[in-house]
Order: sequence, then C-alpha cells, then structure tokens
Amino acid sequence: MDNRIHSAHCGVFMTLALQIALLLAVACGQRQAPYGVGEGLFGRDSLSTAGFEVYPGAETFTVFRAEEEMDLYANGAVLAKFQGRFYCMWQASERDEDSPDTHLVYAVSDDAEHWSAPMDLSGQGCTSGGWWNAGDSLVAYVNVWPEGLVPRGGEAWYRASADGLEWSPMRPVRMADGRPLAGVLEQDPHRFGNRIVGAAHFQPGLQVRPLFTDRPDGVTGWVKAAFEATPSKTQTRELEPSVFRRKDGALVMVFRDQESSFRKLAAVSYDRGETWSKAVETAFPDSRSKQCAGNFPDGTPFLIGNPGPRKDRSLLILATASDGETFAEAWILRDNPPERRFEGKAKTQGYSYPKAYVDEDFLYVAYSVNKEEIAVTRLKWPIRPAME
Repeated sequence: MDNRIHSAHCGVFMTLALQIALLLAVACGQRQAPYGVGEGLFGRDSLSTAGFEVYPGAETFTVFRAEEEMDLYANGAVLAKFQGRFYCMWQASERDEDSPDTHLVYAVSDDAEHWSAPMDLSGQGCTSGGWWNAGDSLVAYVNVWPEGLVPRGGEAWYRASADGLEWSPMRPVRMADGRPLAGVLEQDPHRFGNRIVGAAHFQPGLQVRPLFTDRPDGVTGWVKAAFEATPSKTQTRELEPSVFRRKDGALVMVFRDQESSFRKLAAVSYDRGETWSKAVETAFPDSRSKQCAGNFPDGTPFLIGNPGPRKDRSLLILATASDGETFAEAWILRDNPPERRFEGKAKTQGYSYPKAYVDEDFLYVAYSVNKEEIAVTRLKWPIRPAME
C-alpha cells in the first residue's frame, strides 16, 4: 500500500478513535481524571517534600527587584523568545494587587541572566495576557479592565512589534466572526500543529472557556470551544488554566480550583481542543494558585506550581510524567522564600504565578517572589544525563 494512503487511513482511524473516546468520556461524565499522580509522591494532609530533591544544576536570575521609589508590586510574569532575545512581561503597581494604577512593563535579555530595566508596555488598568511569537512579529497580549464594569471583567487587546522595541497601537483581539474578544486571555497559549489552543475568562465576570484558532497571527479567528464550566458567584469554579498534550495525543487542560478543594482540576479534549470534557478533581495537590503546564521537546508533560493542601506558596515544584500521563517525579525549583520587604494588598509570601518557556535545551520558568520581585529559573532537560 502507498505510504501516503496508509498514513491517511491511520489518521482517519486515530481521529475516529479519539472522537469515540471523547463521546464515551462525556457520556460517563468523565469522572476519571485525565492524568494520574504517582503513589506517595505528595503528602495528602500536609505540605510534604519528603523524597523531593532540588533540581540539579538549576540556576535562578533576577529580572526585577522592587526598591523604594519604584513600583512595589510585581506579578504575572511571562516569558517569550523572539529573534534570539528573551522577553519578560509582568504587571506592576505602586503598592497593591489589581489597583487602578496596575500596568504592564517588560524587560529584555540576550541570555536570560542579565536583564534590561523595565520598559512600559501599557497604560493603567491593564494586566498581563502573555506573549505570542508570530514569526515576523512578537505579540504582547494586554488584558484591559474597564473601570466600573460590574461584575468585574475585562477585554483582550494586543500590541505587536517587529523588533521588540517599537510597538503598534493597541488593537482588539478578535473572534472568528470578527467581534472583539470580550474576556481576559490566560497567559500561555500553546501551539499544537497548525492550531493555537488557549483559554480566556469571558464577561460577565470571569467565565472560563477554552479557545482555539488556526490563524498563525494569534490575534484573529478565535473560537470558543465546547466546555461546561461550573458556576461560582461571578466567576467559574475553574480558573487560570494551562494545557499539555498526553502521549496518546489528547490535550489536557489543568485549572485552579476556586472552591478550595486544594486539588488541581482537569479536562480532556480528543479533537485538538474543539470539545472538552467536564473538569474533574485530580489527585494533584494545589495551593489554589495559578500553575503552568506544557511538554518538553521529547513529549514529556510537565506541571509547575505550588502544591497544597493549603494556601501556601513557599514551595515551587516541577512535576513530570515520563509515561505521558502519570506525574510520578517531582523536583524543587524554589523553597524557603525570603521575608517580604514591602506591605500591600494580596502581597502573598512565596513564589507566585509561574509561567514557562521551553526551547531545545532548557526550561525557563518566570514567576514572582513575594509579589515584589520577578525571577527566572533555568534548568536543563532531561535530568538523567546530569545525574549519571
């Protein structure tokens, strides 16, 4: 048989198999979690690091450190690489989280070790929506929060640059029907083949919904995926998701649980992000904070975050699933945070809101320290050759 015909038949059968799996999962309520956790990896009733090691050879660099006469609040850091340079975006304010003066800044580096001073990226009333490398331009997503909107919600805008220094005017991110995206974008869209998969929190309030677009520019053609979220006051129970691909090709979206189960929630898609199961509680502990997920170049899924089971961000860990769907290993990226130096609303001590960037040799993780410093931790993958 012609190899091209054989491949086409295999592709059709695989698509049908994944669609049937999704229908069965939906029919059964998808009560089984889309991924597993290795037995004994985490303590259930206390924040346990028993058996954890610090990731060998991991290096940490400071992007920004607040000082007097500066913005004293810094959070929501996101990394990108464009034309050989690193870019780190975060939201800043004089003192408090989500205050009216909140705005976006970014810094640039040639090596992820030495960073420029912060440069303005937006006006006030804006938070970080992340980056998209569109090839010939770098897209900075800017979440705009209109003043006085009840319940509180936002809109997705963007600026684009061909050199990372000169930026276009603000323009709205658009849905496939041409309307502006009436929600705030989550910070780490992922490319799977020719498709970009991400999520947004739509108005009214913050109603989470997975999204996808087949437009490479990342700013047009967005489509709401089929997904049934769980209502919770002016938002959904599921918030701040990230996504990875399982070994079988299914996509898994991981959520923060705003109803304080102190477990990550997760949903699965077997059709490249167009339809998702209902999110279910997993065995992966969480401190009710933002996490990030993704895949290493060899396909290994990873999860980075603060394990629970209480509101404690003093430990930042990397967990991996070498078999493609069971997180059986974990390492410490940061622990023992320094004392907070400045007061302010929601100035959580610890390591907050990690977001990762992966290239051929390294994983880079950007995050806030006590919501007053921005740091990047760099580590080489895979770990095993370094341990031999």
